[in-house]
Amino acid sequence: MSAAHFTTLDLFVLTGYFAVTLAVGLSFWRKSRSVEGFTAASGSMPGWLTGLSILGTYVSSISFLALPGKAFASNWNSFVFSLSIPLAAWIAVRWFLPFYRRGGEMSAYTHLEARFGPWARVYASACYLLTQIARIGTVTYLTALPLHVLLGWDIRMIILVTGIATTLYTFVGGIVGVIWTDAIQTVILMIGALACALLMVFGLPEGPGQLFELAAEHNKFSFGSFGPSMTESTFWVVLVYGLVINLQNFGVDQNYVQRYHTSRSDAEARKSVWIGSLMYVPVSALFFFIGTALFAYYAVHPDALPVAYRDPARSDSVFPWFIVSILPPGVTGLLVASIFAAAMSTISSSLNSASTVFLNDYYLRYIDRAAPEAGKMRVLYVSTVVAGVLGTGCALAMIHVRSALDAWWMLAGIFSGGMLGLFLLGFLARRAGRTAAIMGVAVGVLVILWMSLSPRWGGELSEFRSPFHGFLTVVFGTAALLVAGLLTTAFLKPRTSGS
Repeated sequence: MSAAHFTTLDLFVLTGYFAVTLAVGLSFWRKSRSVEGFTAASGSMPGWLTGLSILGTYVSSISFLALPGKAFASNWNSFVFSLSIPLAAWIAVRWFLPFYRRGGEMSAYTHLEARFGPWARVYASACYLLTQIARIGTVTYLTALPLHVLLGWDIRMIILVTGIATTLYTFVGGIVGVIWTDAIQTVILMIGALACALLMVFGLPEGPGQLFELAAEHNKFSFGSFGPSMTESTFWVVLVYGLVINLQNFGVDQNYVQRYHTSRSDAEARKSVWIGSLMYVPVSALFFFIGTALFAYYAVHPDALPVAYRDPARSDSVFPWFIVSILPPGVTGLLVASIFAAAMSTISSSLNSASTVFLNDYYLRYIDRAAPEAGKMRVLYVSTVVAGVLGTGCALAMIHVRSALDAWWMLAGIFSGGMLGLFLLGFLARRAGRTAAIMGVAVGVLVILWMSLSPRWGGELSEFRSPFHGFLTVVFGTAALLVAGLLTTAFLKPRTSGS
């Protein structure tokens, strides 16, 4: 039924989007034929352009589909995550960005070796690479799923086309192509989202006022409870969770750290962080507003929403259903292109950063320290393709997973908590040495594993379940690593490095 709404004009718009994206990547082929050009754009990017790329990295297809779904099914509680970004950005501009630009190392994990020994660099970079493969797979799968359900296209075909197209323009265009396509995709995404919001608002019989009346009546604009509970997603739980995740993004995520080096000056780098982070606040608010508008629209037009999508567990499919069933021809194609845009922006960033990490943290460190320029480029090309193949394979494997999003959250929590905590221990505690870092990582990972896995325990083990909300997993894991590392430092003779 829904596929009939996807007209020839929509297909033309979607095909045109893919053609433009590939053309942009191909146009930067010459600028990406050196290691410096492929990984850091030769430090030539203006701040506004890199800032749009950072925004594109923030906004994935998960955000495009999940944020409206959250607001449709509940309220604006999850928007509190975005409110933590300005503080995290200020910390990044004040400390993290100067630290990385002053050091000059392309990998975010090189300094961990100097602080704690080679094991720390391998641990953090391996966690990052595994996280990126899972991230590519999750984003690709969650993009393909609603398009498969709503348009009737084969899900494997959608996954393969998305994976091949993104890998191709990342391979050819390097970080320059990634940044430019990120910027274009971000603009397409915002135009599509704005068009959708306006059509929903003015599609109500009584106009915009009716939306706010219905939303207020059902408490749709609530930010959640302001109470002290740590067992539910209160305002404070989401705020602290958002702060930790965003510090992780700016502090140890190669996607962001690599962009610090692409800017042509410190001032342009600072500008890029502020543009990318501050723009995400209104952009995410727009997606939450779309979810609220969807609630009002289908409250007024209940017969337009299939019964299956009224289940809160299917709320992520409500926005795609609106796109393919209500929007006029051409606009539907634009919005479907926006979904692909959000996915491809995230995937391209992950591919380029993963290949950069493999070159710097493994090939040049353990295989061939004196590799010539041509050899380094071959490694970047091959590792980009390998990461694309593994990520696409991960997406195909997720077809049989019960909950891809739950699996992603668990894996990301386990990996990211250890990475951020280790970075902060080295950054904040100058006396901390190898033993303190190992002890901290061990304690932090154990806490993260307990909080991630114990909610599934039954029988006699049920009394040992974590009572805390899942958002606090990375918060407590990071805190536990820091505390354990600091305590070990206090009781042992410090060592500045190890082997």
